[in-house]
Amino acid sequence: MVIIMNEARNYYLSLYEKALPDSMSLAEKSTLALSCGYDGIEISVDESDGRLARVLDPAVKKETLDMMRAHHIPIRTMCLSGQRRFPFGSRDRDIRKKSISLLCAAIDFSYEAGIRIIQIPGYDVWYEDRGEDTETYFVEGISQIIPYAAASGVIVAFETMENDFMNTAKKAMRYVSDIASPYLQIYPDLGNIRNGTDTPIEDLKSAKGHIAAAHLKETVEGVYRNMEYGEGRVDFIGCIAELMAQNVGIYNCEFWYDGKTDPAEYITRNRVYIEKCFQKAKGASL
Repeated sequence: MVIIMNEARNYYLSLYEKALPDSMSLAEKSTLALSCGYDGIEISVDESDGRLARVLDPAVKKETLDMMRAHHIPIRTMCLSGQRRFPFGSRDRDIRKKSISLLCAAIDFSYEAGIRIIQIPGYDVWYEDRGEDTETYFVEGISQIIPYAAASGVIVAFETMENDFMNTAKKAMRYVSDIASPYLQIYPDLGNIRNGTDTPIEDLKSAKGHIAAAHLKETVEGVYRNMEYGEGRVDFIGCIAELMAQNVGIYNCEFWYDGKTDPAEYITRNRVYIEKCFQKAKGASL
């Protein structure tokens, strides 16, 4: 039987798969995450050839889907950070075509796997200089892909990122409002928002009704990765209270394995920290 939601919660809490060692299989990661109190894991399709193959290579795709089905791996969200390598806004036409085909493949995979939401990076380009043309290409690419996502019933959602193109939910709303589809929403990264604005709760309010899920990530100014909860400055309690007031129900714990701690102990202590934030946020939102 697939776990739908922990009965002790009124929200779904998953674990980013990179919080566990790369040496572990997807099934092993899922089993450990569930045993440590998470409701599931978030699958990563990043820039590496190996993870891109999950959606692009038919044989690897079949292997991954078969593993998910055989082990009843509960995955509701995908982090498609591989679009950093193949961005919609690239001046290279071939890269733009690759970007569209990549997201189409991710949508197909998600449809077959039962994944509800694909988080895509909120920027026009990453490795190129930005300009008006890269933003234009970005909008064109998103506009082309959303009808395909809609036909598949899969939500595509912008992650708030590290650069000023879309480091806040308010900036993401510009594109969500213009395209105006229920299948284009926002999947904010709380850490990136905190580094993008001094008023993160007000920023989340600006996207009310359009937040599909949220990444719970710790940051400090200028640092965006490889931090544990409690080491940074993100107001998880205040932000979670706002998200809960907006009826957001899907949350993912985003942190990276440190390479030295026992994996079970590592992910458990971080879950305990964030669940205490949820409990306090519930009280704050009453």
